[in-house]
Amino acid sequence: MKDIKLAGQGESNITWASNHMLVLGIIKERFEREKPLKEITIAASLHCTKETAVLVRLFEAGGARVVLAGSNPLTTQDDVVAALASKGTNVFAWRGQTKEEYYD
Repeated sequence: MKDIKLAGQGESNITWASNHMLVLGIIKERFEREKPLKEITIAASLHCTKETAVLVRLFEAGGARVVLAGSNPLTTQDDVVAALASKGTNVFAWRGQTKEEYYD
């Protein structure tokens, strides 16, 4: 992650995306009650965008531990990554990340 100070802007972007992804919001409410993913770890390599963050938070609401790595350093939104990390998600991504940095 590049800068945890970007978390506030990232939260705003995640909220915006969440407000436009209504079906995931409905599923998240159910997951918060039922915890169907309790004790499961989900590892993903995805574009680290505000939309992905909504999905990550859905899994976490369901009880899963999520580890996220960026699949494309040119699509990573540093503010979103900071917001996820600030809430305890393990995220390994930053915009412009090189292959060498990825494997360090």
